[in-house]
This record gives sequence, structure tokens and C-alpha cells, in this order.
Amino acid sequence: MLAGLVLLERKRPLRRERESKVRRTGRNLAVASLGALTVHLLEGPVIRPLARSVEQQGLGLMKSGPLKKLRLPRWLEILAAVALMDYTLYLWHVLTHRVPFLWRFHAVHHVDLDLDASTALRFHFGELAVSVPYRAAQVMLIGVDPEALSYWQTFLSLSILFHHSNIRLPRSWESALSWILVTPRMHGIHHSDEPSEANTNWSSGLAVWDRIHRTFRLDIPQEKIHIGVKGIDTEEQVQLPEILTQPFRDVPEINAFLQKPE
Repeated sequence: MLAGLVLLERKRPLRRERESKVRRTGRNLAVASLGALTVHLLEGPVIRPLARSVEQQGLGLMKSGPLKKLRLPRWLEILAAVALMDYTLYLWHVLTHRVPFLWRFHAVHHVDLDLDASTALRFHFGELAVSVPYRAAQVMLIGVDPEALSYWQTFLSLSILFHHSNIRLPRSWESALSWILVTPRMHGIHHSDEPSEANTNWSSGLAVWDRIHRTFRLDIPQEKIHIGVKGIDTEEQVQLPEILTQPFRDVPEINAFLQKPE
């Protein structure tokens, strides 16, 4: 899917790129490799066994709470689990912008000078590490078994690749699609260097959460959006050593951009 999106980005770009796509993609894949290693070493050994325990011991809302008493068909139980995982991820995303410690790590994702499908893979290994307890809480409290977890992980992976992509869809298509899924224009606004714009469109999969919480925006033309974080706007500032060490340094531009609750 990544390769297909890259080809479409060349044919129908949504935003003009500021940096060489080859250099950016290489850098983002390097960050992604460290992230994948972190998930393999830290998240995998915790989350998969926990999901099996949820299934075997009947833990969580889906397995022992009110939803269990409804005796939902299996397909509907999976859909409910995926939706609840998606909603609680919305809440986590808000926290990564509002809690200073979490923002230091999440900001590595936002200082990318452009936004495309490779940005979807660019999450600092530290952010992935500190998210493990939250992910474990999601699985245990919701009651997500291994099958439902796999469906959610697949849905999330495809969704973030799609909405980070730099693909220009027909406006009518995107307006209709944004009632259901997060779209490239939606997420482009979230990656704006204007805090009032970045403090919107938190959803990662289903767009309904932004509509419910009134954080949905699709009213800003993409050509008026400046991707990134104010004050971090040169290629020298986002080289691989700089972004890997960024969470462990005091960066005034990152601190100034921290999202505050309204």
C-alpha cells in the first residue's frame, strides 16, 4: 500500500513539497525501523499475551461487562472492539499533544517538513515505548481478544498510511469520505504549524470522534497550510541525529508549540 500511495502522490499531489522526497523517505524509514524494533521488543511480548488472557479469562467490557450480556454476534463484537480501540486512541492522541512529556516524543512526528505516506511511519521509538502501558490498558479494559486486536491493527495501519498521504482526491469524494474516515485534507490541517489548526482532527481511523467532540475541521485550503512546527523549518534542523535526540533536548520551538486545553 505504501508503494501504491507513493505512486499516486507523484501523479496527484495535494501539497507542494519543500524537501527532497528521497531524502525524507530515507530518514522516515530509518526512524520507522527503530520504531518497529521497539514494537517487536516491548509491545509485542506484552500486548499479544494480554489479548490471549483477555480471551481465556473473560476480561474487560467486551468479555465480562454489559456488552457481554447482550450476546452480540461475533462480527458485531469485533466491530465494537475496533471502534472502542479507535476512540481510546483518539484520547491518547490528544494526550500526546497536551502532556509535555508525551509531546516531546510525539513532536518528532510533527516536525517533518512535508506530509506524505512515509510520515505515517515516522514515530519516535520513545513514543512507541511509553505507549505500551496505555495500549495494555486499552486491551484489558475493553476486552480485546487476539482476533479483534489484529483487525484493529490492520485497520489502523491502512488508515494512517492513507490519511498521511499527499494525494489530492476530488473534493466531493473527500467531503463524503470524511463523514466516515480520516482523509488527507483532514490530517493535513492537523499537521499545520498553526496551533489553532493543529489542535483539531485528532482521529486516527474513524472521523466520527472529531465530529462528536467538535474538533473536526475541513475548512482550510491545503495551499494555505504550512506543515510542521514553527521555528523548525530548515532541513538542517530535521536531520536524523537531530530528530532522534530531540525528545532529550530542550527545544524552545517544541515547548512553545505544546497544545493547551481550550
